Amino acid sequence: MRAHHPLAISAAAAALLMGCGGSSDAALPQLSAATPATLQSCATLASSLALPDTRITSAEQVPAGPITVQGVTTQAPAHCLVKGKMKERTGPVDGASYAIGFEMRLPVEWNGRFLHQANGGLDGSVVTALGSVSGAAPVAPGLVQGFAVLSSDAGHGAPTPFFGVDPQARLDYGYQAVGTLTPMAKNLIKSAYGKAPDRSYLAGCSNGGRHAMVGASRYADQYDGILAGNPGFHLPKAATTQLWKAQQYAKVSTKDATTGLPDLNTAVSPAEFKLISSKIVAKCDALDGVADGQVNDVAACQAAFNLQTDVPTCTGARDGSCITSEQKGVLASIFAGPKNSKGEALYTGTWWDPGVAGANFASWHFGAPATRDAGAVAFIFTSPPSSVAAFTAIPGMQYALNFSMETDYPKMFATNTTYTESPWSYMTPPNEADLSALKNRGAKMIVFHGVADGVFSPMDTANWMDRLQANHRGKADAFARLFLVPGMNHCSGGPATDQFDMLAPLVAWVEQGKAPDSVTAKARGAGANVVNTELPASWSANRTRPLCVYPKVARYNGTGDVESASSFSCK
Repeated sequence: MRAHHPLAISAAAAALLMGCGGSSDAALPQLSAATPATLQSCATLASSLALPDTRITSAEQVPAGPITVQGVTTQAPAHCLVKGKMKERTGPVDGASYAIGFEMRLPVEWNGRFLHQANGGLDGSVVTALGSVSGAAPVAPGLVQGFAVLSSDAGHGAPTPFFGVDPQARLDYGYQAVGTLTPMAKNLIKSAYGKAPDRSYLAGCSNGGRHAMVGASRYADQYDGILAGNPGFHLPKAATTQLWKAQQYAKVSTKDATTGLPDLNTAVSPAEFKLISSKIVAKCDALDGVADGQVNDVAACQAAFNLQTDVPTCTGARDGSCITSEQKGVLASIFAGPKNSKGEALYTGTWWDPGVAGANFASWHFGAPATRDAGAVAFIFTSPPSSVAAFTAIPGMQYALNFSMETDYPKMFATNTTYTESPWSYMTPPNEADLSALKNRGAKMIVFHGVADGVFSPMDTANWMDRLQANHRGKADAFARLFLVPGMNHCSGGPATDQFDMLAPLVAWVEQGKAPDSVTAKARGAGANVVNTELPASWSANRTRPLCVYPKVARYNGTGDVESASSFSCK
């Protein structure tokens, strides 16, 4: 029997409630496979290419060899590196210089495909266009697979988040940079190879996953495959929730002796999160058929684990063997999600998962509210944005503590004569549960999400998938599939098999009609290109697991090596 999230409505029942949404049941078009080509020109691209609002600043041949990105070294093929800028201008509000900066890496031996690498965070820099778009420490990024890869800064440079005072920079960051860059990239590819790309893909994780989901709605006519990892597709709500979390954790934090502000890192210690993680494993590990230190049945775990009764309550000092009743109250509130004074949910809650012990999970809960989310909310997700002088005059933590979910939260939906589109509108995919345009042209979409994501709720993504299924009459998996990654934090990390390639399965689905029922994921133990130090000692360094199409769960077959994906089936 398939396990559903406790809040999920079955697709069939929801379809009856919602009526006949989506598109017709006619067979979907089958897109043809891309055909390879060889690079015809590189050095002459900068001088010969004339594209609207585009300035190519350099084009150089790069020999085959190692490329290191964020500590991961990859052997890249010979390629042409093109750099440039689009839509150069001066901001009318702040007088700052703006442009959509980009780079493209065009392999000499090209597979005929274009990969738009959407980047994370607040963008603001042109990261290396290697095409590392799925799983931790990927061993076969897009460039290695032969894609022509585009990367951009989404329309602004550092320092971020102050670009949020410029109305156009907001729109570029939200969605327009993707729309502006896409035809340019395809034209540049045509000039380099003598033909346009046969197939185009848009992929990324975190904010990159948001870009991908927005693209599935706004640019369905431009992309054949969409890959969205840990997508922040409701980013304004998630970011304001981060500030609310800071307010909750402050209730059980000690104050910094210098600033007098709460030190959120004292709210729940690493040892205490490890304790909670161990109790989740104790209650939920065997629910998938085997006790292996990994919780695959997420839905059943939410019913089985009880923070109040399964984790010891401190009667004395906090020593890592218990948590206080006050801590339990705060954590229960945070995992349930924020509500306003009317009891209305302001963002989805999240799931209990052993990955709460991951360092990345804690960093999003304790460090990010003051250092990342305060500025993002103040300038990008609020209309009108804050004053730079007023914001920089106080610590980010103070901004977080002062933020009102009653009066400030609604500003994400506001507009005025200068900021004519609301943050909610430009940051989120319109009509997110209706992807008829994507479906009807034969395009495909894969979404993956770590179950222990500390910032973007995986429950929110699962609920989106439920609504998509309902709107498409229970047949959305013909063109869109969600894979949950147990134990994984935000895009990577945690006690998880977090190394996988979703790009190649997406290509096989788009171009060959091979729908992925599961994707094999690997642990990054000793010998991996980047070792995951958070793997339990009891796991094999080479553990593999199938990631299953939601809502199916990887269950043990009853026999076979528990370290091997072949011993598990998606049911």
